Amino acid sequence: MSKLGTRDVPSDLDIAQAAELKLIKEITEQCGLTEDDFEYYGKYKAKISLDVIEKLKDKPNAKYIDVTAITPTPLGEGKTTTSVGLTMGLNKIGKKAIIAIRQPSMGPTFGIKGGAAGGGYSQVIPMEDFNLHLTGDIHAVGVAHNLCAAFLDNHLLKGNKLNIDPFTITWRRVVDISDRALRNVVIGLGGKIDGVPRQTGFDITVASEVMAILALTTGLQDLRKRLGKMVIAMNTDGDPVTAEDLKVAGAMTVLLKDAIKPTLVQTVENTPAIIHAGPFANIAHGNSSIIADQIGIKLGDFLITESGFGADIGAEKFMNIKCRYSGLRPDAVVLVATIRALKAHSGKFSIVAGKKLDPGLMKEDLESVEKGCSNLTKQIENMKLFGVPVVVAINSFPTDTDAEVEIVKKASMAAGAFDAVVSDHWMWGGAGAEDLAKAVVAASEQPSDFKFLYELDLPIKEKIEIICTKIYGAKSVSYSAKANKQIASYEKAGFDKLPICMAKTHLSLSHDPKLKGRPEGFDVPVTEVRASVGAGFLYPLLGTMRTMPGLPSEPAGNHVDIDENGKIVGLF
Repeated sequence: MSKLGTRDVPSDLDIAQAAELKLIKEITEQCGLTEDDFEYYGKYKAKISLDVIEKLKDKPNAKYIDVTAITPTPLGEGKTTTSVGLTMGLNKIGKKAIIAIRQPSMGPTFGIKGGAAGGGYSQVIPMEDFNLHLTGDIHAVGVAHNLCAAFLDNHLLKGNKLNIDPFTITWRRVVDISDRALRNVVIGLGGKIDGVPRQTGFDITVASEVMAILALTTGLQDLRKRLGKMVIAMNTDGDPVTAEDLKVAGAMTVLLKDAIKPTLVQTVENTPAIIHAGPFANIAHGNSSIIADQIGIKLGDFLITESGFGADIGAEKFMNIKCRYSGLRPDAVVLVATIRALKAHSGKFSIVAGKKLDPGLMKEDLESVEKGCSNLTKQIENMKLFGVPVVVAINSFPTDTDAEVEIVKKASMAAGAFDAVVSDHWMWGGAGAEDLAKAVVAASEQPSDFKFLYELDLPIKEKIEIICTKIYGAKSVSYSAKANKQIASYEKAGFDKLPICMAKTHLSLSHDPKLKGRPEGFDVPVTEVRASVGAGFLYPLLGTMRTMPGLPSEPAGNHVDIDENGKIVGLF
């Protein structure tokens, strides 16, 4: 039970639309920015100039906090809600805190998950803009990506001077809607003037390498360089063909010249929120942009960011990929857990998106909580491998009991967490996250011994196996013939010194979504290994991975509409 009591909580959209927005100029002033530092995008949004990075370079860095989670259920653990609540809670206790998070894909918004602006009284607003087009960055990424695809197919039609082997083309097209019918398509039908027929497909835009690059770049010229390095196919001699070879990287950069600037909005309590980039965490690295962090870390006392899915996915990639390229080091990690999900990790309950929850998840079940804490324990251990203090945030639900919470606290401390705190931000906003904020402040003042999990000069397979055995708890790793061939080609091309970005299910510590809790003794199958050379990582696929989601039988978009007053309804 919350120490603040309980109250009725309206829908996320009702809360967001009832919030009193401040003009964006007031939010920029809170950050210490002048009108030379940003561009207005209406009354409540602004794009921050990259010149701010140089302008603020001599200011001290804020404490840098990454929010992650246990292995989530299909409904999520409330990482964004917790990130927003923590930011507001820090401001409540007198700290100047800013949040920097990803822009959500419209695929999940209109599919199963709904939006990603947070929830309850812990949200980023304007919620409708945040979950839809915002300032158009995702569309710019999609157009830039598809321009490259158009240049590629035009090159094949116009003589193929680069001797591209069509069977090696890895560059597909993208659209930011979940549309399974586009996963596998044949293009170029209709006759010679309509192109060269070949099989290809579509990915969702946030799975594009262009999006991953946007999140990892450090500036406009670095963006241009990275786009040029993208490998889109091999030639008949087995050598990489890049976007630079196609002479399209410059035009792609031009299309992204505004998208590279982070967007500034606010929370429901009018604290600053920086939104930038949105790479998927189970395919790409699942973190908001380095540029947003470079700016946000100079604007206050604390910068809160979030890594996608569980600590074995987004946070591992945050540490090993994002922190390598940014040079920034986290001062603490917040690991979000819910009693509901811990019960599911016992193996006793199943949570399916779109279906009613098992009533047993809302009843006290100490045995299931205790058994499910094996996942929490492993994720704490995972974060401690990087030498960073861990605070467990128990994202509170009204059905949680004191006895269940006590089990989670004891398990957290026994696993080496710095602290474990109940947080009521969903119901009470910043006031409900004050205890969490105080714990994070204390954790961030502890000595940090940050270290990467692996060195880049290790062989590709050794880096993969370190992640699988140390983070997932696997016994062994096996490789398909295709994966072995790809690894050999990357070693030949000199890509073997890149970090590893594992593509796997987010629903288990293992590659198998059915294995809950803390599975052991399993073998990880690497079915293929792809190269995102421009983004700067290799990504092994563990089992079958979808880069284009599908819609459920009743998509969330069924309920989204405009009412008679022109007001959006149905978002959540």
